[in-house]
Amino acid sequence: MTLFLITFAFIAAVIAIMAVGVIFGRHAIKGSCGGPGAADCVCTEKCDKRKKLDAAQSLELSSKGS
Repeated sequence: MTLFLITFAFIAAVIAIMAVGVIFGRHAIKGSCGGPGAADCVCTEKCDKRKKLDAAQSLELSSKGS
């Protein structure tokens, strides 16, 4: 029973610290990409930007090689 109480207190303290961090950081807690709201996920935007950058670089390399 003591181990349970220690574990519970530790987890509660960690959750409280995270809550304080969110309050002072003013950032909302966000889920990972791939969930139900994946369409408006930042990760998708980053991947699209990365694909465009890679395409532009490969186009630039192919034009220099010709």
